[in-house]
Order: sequence, then C-alpha cells, then structure tokens
Amino acid sequence: MITRQGNRNGYYLLYLFMTGLFLGILLVNIRHDIWINEGGLLNAAMIKQLQNSEFDGNYLFGYIVRNRISTILVISMLASTMIGLPIVCGYVCYLGASAGCILSIAVIRYGLRGLFFVAAGLFPQGLLLIPGYFLLFRWGLDCNKSLFGKIDGLEGRYLVGRQFIAAKGIRLAGILLMILFGCVLESYVNPEILQFVLKVF
Repeated sequence: MITRQGNRNGYYLLYLFMTGLFLGILLVNIRHDIWINEGGLLNAAMIKQLQNSEFDGNYLFGYIVRNRISTILVISMLASTMIGLPIVCGYVCYLGASAGCILSIAVIRYGLRGLFFVAAGLFPQGLLLIPGYFLLFRWGLDCNKSLFGKIDGLEGRYLVGRQFIAAKGIRLAGILLMILFGCVLESYVNPEILQFVLKVF
C-alpha cells in the first residue's frame, strides 16, 4: 500500500514537472521577441562574461549550499502543514516551467550548441540533485498525505507517533546528504566542465 502510494506520488510529480516544462516552452515560443533580445537571458554578453570568469569553488559551495538547504527546510516544514500539498505541487510546476524557458532560449539562440551548454551546466551534479529533489518532493507529498489523509475516519496526524517521525527524519537526512554531495560536484567539478565547453562554444 505504501509503495503503491509512493509510486503514485512519483508519477504525479512527473506529470506536474512535464506540464510546467510544456508551459515554459510555450511561453517562450509565443513571445520569443520579448525573451530573445540583446539584454535577455543567455545573451552573447552573458556567455562572454562566463568565458572570462574564474570560479571560486569555496565561494560557490557556500552560496549553493545556503540556497539548497533553505529550499529543503522550507519544503520539509511546509509539508507538515495544510498548505504543504499545493506549495510542493506549485514549486515542481515552477521548476518545470523554468527548465522549459531556459531550454527554449538556449535552442533559439544557439541551436544544438545551446543544448550542449545546458547539459554542461547540469553535469555531473544533476546525477545527484535531480533524483535528490525528486525524492524530497515525494517525501513532502508522502508526509503531507500521511498527516492530513484519513485513516479509518481519523486524520493521520492523530495517529502518527515516534516511529513515523524517526522514519521520516532518517529519510530526509539521506536526501539531504545526497543533495550535499551534489552541491560539492556543482561547486568544484561542474565549473571545470562548463569552462571547457565555453572555450569551444
């Protein structure tokens, strides 16, 4: 039963992300004259600045970890409230829309090179961050439904105990560890890959 519910939540998250992705692509293609201008995202000046930049891994790690941890804390706290479900779903849809916009702009501006640039920006940390965030959002949905769903006519929050809290805490700690390792790759490995791609861009 629990596994089936978790799988259902996983598919639900995938549908939300794909919906956001489609909306992001549609938004850029409908009004690409607004998005694709000299001062817009991924313009020539931005690419040139990235090519000439020197990345400080320690600074990047501190900045990235602060952002990732704040997201994890907000999601995990909101998941235990009544508004947790729409917040998690809305954020997943927003991530999909953002990805759709960036992909569309990169392809419209640079064609196939744009796809390589986006791929370089995600590798290798995406191998940990993408599943890590997926597990985080699924954890949020599972937690919310366990607390506010009804079991034998009673709301779940009246039935949870120490075992539930310990299990959810251990799972969240594992997700946090995965995302932290992803942050290490994003800070110290990805800049080298990105710089190499930008040299031949």
